[in-house]
Formats: sequence, structure tokens, C-alpha cells
Amino acid sequence: MSAATVEAKKTLRDGAFGHATALSCRECGHQIELGPHYACPECFGPLEIAYDFPEVTKAEIEAGPRNIWRYKALLPVPSDIEQSPNMEPGFTRLLKANNLGRELGIDNLWVKDDSTNPTNSFKDRVVACALSAARELDAKVFACPSTGNLANAVAAAGARAGIKTVVFIPSNLEQPKQVNSAIYTENLIAVEGNYDDVNKLASEIAGEEDGWAFVNVNVRPYYAEGSKTLGYEIAEQLGWRLPDQIVIPVASGSQLTKVDKAFQELIKLGLVEDKPYRVFGAQAEGCSPVSAAFKAGVDAIRPVKPDTIAKSLAIGNPADGIYVLDVCNRTGGAVEDVTDDQVRDAIVLLARTEGVFTETAGGTTVGVLKKLVETGQLDTSLETVVINTGHGLKTLDAISDRVGARATIAPSYDAFVAAKII
Repeated sequence: MSAATVEAKKTLRDGAFGHATALSCRECGHQIELGPHYACPECFGPLEIAYDFPEVTKAEIEAGPRNIWRYKALLPVPSDIEQSPNMEPGFTRLLKANNLGRELGIDNLWVKDDSTNPTNSFKDRVVACALSAARELDAKVFACPSTGNLANAVAAAGARAGIKTVVFIPSNLEQPKQVNSAIYTENLIAVEGNYDDVNKLASEIAGEEDGWAFVNVNVRPYYAEGSKTLGYEIAEQLGWRLPDQIVIPVASGSQLTKVDKAFQELIKLGLVEDKPYRVFGAQAEGCSPVSAAFKAGVDAIRPVKPDTIAKSLAIGNPADGIYVLDVCNRTGGAVEDVTDDQVRDAIVLLARTEGVFTETAGGTTVGVLKKLVETGQLDTSLETVVINTGHGLKTLDAISDRVGARATIAPSYDAFVAAKII
């Protein structure tokens, strides 16, 4: 979507982006007007939303709907956002994970389970904010490059909103994720190559085609703000306090940085106590450019070619990688990685301790949580939250050879006894 799209619309309606005031460069601080922009015209740095927040009370938030729109005053969306057809994501469960905590030796552990969102991943949050921006900018096509979950969320949200959708995916994406997108849209486009190749193509299309809103390209600043709602919810569900430690998966890195942004906003608004907290990032070894940079002690990300079963985290050149390093270093956290076998083991571990079936991204995060304990990087006496971003039914192939029938027996009590099941 070019600037011409906005010009053709003449003016945005008052309050189109709520209390957002400008797009601000994360590198040089230069600000520009709100619109379909994602790169600073001065230094080409990434843009993010700047706000003039009103006074917001806990009571006002708690009186809101049980979805992300309870935080609409803190997001770049209009005050009447609930009146537009949307998937109403968010306010997913925060589970006290006593069984997993005992297994890992963590005294106070929680799982933020975003697999219960409408399309079974956290991407419904960011897409809801991107869709609001696309509407306000009068987009005609709602689109994305995706490693799977985002494609599902965009296709479903577009169908609900009645807007044409086009989603681009790597051609080797897991079949369940392809089906979960294709069921909502006829415009599922498989691209030869990895996610970085798909993203490059999307950026080229966004630069040439008017009226296209690519959620994680030309409306990325609005899209990314949706991840803040994870941080808001965790704090609210903990009784309006911040956890001591949090473990978050890293693909582009946006989710981790926005959860940190949410915590900082809550502190500044006086909604939570200002206290130290540590942020940890989780990557799969086969695509771990941010973890490699953290361990090397450098502030530059060296792109890699992904080779991991955790395809939803397989971004070899993460846009927010350097900002992940900033957050983890500032808070005293770390970025770690685990092997594909450790990912598979962690998927089974979470399922058999807490009854939560996670996809490979969640397996990566739980696997890293376990590794952080084993290496002494995580304080097991502190309150800790680990984020599960998606449902395991999307990545069945990853663990299909790890689980199954323990035995096949005849339909008789004697056969049961002979099998010595327990």
C-alpha cells in the first residue's frame, strides 16, 4: 500500500488509530505521520507507534470485553473497534504449571497458553491490530508472508471481515498449517524457498501494488503492537504484577520486544509496581542467529539459512533480532537455543505434565526453559512465566514417531493382566 492510497482517501477519520500520535524511528527518533509506513525516511530504521496515553485505570480495563479490546486505549485502534467484525482474540488462560515446575525444579511456574486463540496461535492478536489499520487505510487486499500461523490468522480474519486475503507461505510448510489457511481463503500461494525468500517477495509486491496491506510489511508497526496484549494479560492475570522471569520464543523477535514494551507501559501508567524482571529468548538450534549473537557478545545479527522442525520460528534474518539482544541484556536475561530432539522431548513433557499440546515453537520455548534451569541461567526460586504460542495439532509430524499405542491387546481381562500395563 503506497502513500497514494492514503492520499486518495484524503483524510483519516478522527481517532482512527486511537491514542497513537505518530510513527517514531527506533534508531534516530525521527517521527512521521501515521500511515502505511514501516521504514524511517531519514535513516531507514524501523518505525513503531508513539502514543499520548490517557489516564487508564484497572477498573476500566477489567470492565472491558474478555479479549484484547479491553486494552484498546493502549493500542493503535479506534474506540469503536468492537463494532467491526473481527476474531476477538486474547485473554487466553494463564495456567499454574505445578507439575511441570516440579519436573524442572521451578518453585513458581506459569504457562501462558495462547493455543486457545481463534486460529490456535498468538498471531490472532497481531492480525487483529493489523486488520484495524488496514480498514482505516482503506486497503483492498489483506495479505502476509508467513511461516504458517500468521497465514492461518490472516486468512480467517479476512474472511470474518469480508476483505480479500492473499497469503504467501514457503512451499515446504507443514501440511496442517497449509490446510488451516486454505480453508479460509482460495488465495494460498506457495513460494519456492524459505521464509526470508517469501518475505522478500512480499516486500516487493507491497512496494508496487496499491491497496495491499501486508500485515508484517507495510502495516507492521500496527501489527506488532498486538503482541503487547500478551504482556498486559500476564500482568493482569497475575493480579496486576509483573513476573520475575519470562521465557518467550524468538522468530522475528517482535513478540519478545513488545511484551517488554507492555511491561514498561504498565509501569509508566502506574498499573503495576516498578520492579526488576528478566526476559529470556528461545530459539531452535537450526535457526538461532539471535542466540548465537548473544553468546558471542556481539550486537549484530548474522543471518542464517534455517534448518529446523520449528518452522514457525525459522526466520534466518530476524527484523527485531538486535532489539531482542537489547532487552535480554538490559533485563539480565539471555537467549538460548535447543536441538530439534530437545524440542520434541519438550512437546511431550508439557503435554504429559500439564495437558497442554504445543506446537514446535512452544516445544522450543519449554526446551529452552529446561536448558536455562540445567545451566543455572534461570533462578528456580523466582516466579516464572513461559509462553506457549500455538497448538500442537498444527505440527503433528514433529512428534508422530515419538508417541503412539504402547501395546495392542486382545479384548479380554486376561490379556490386560498379561500386558502388565501398570
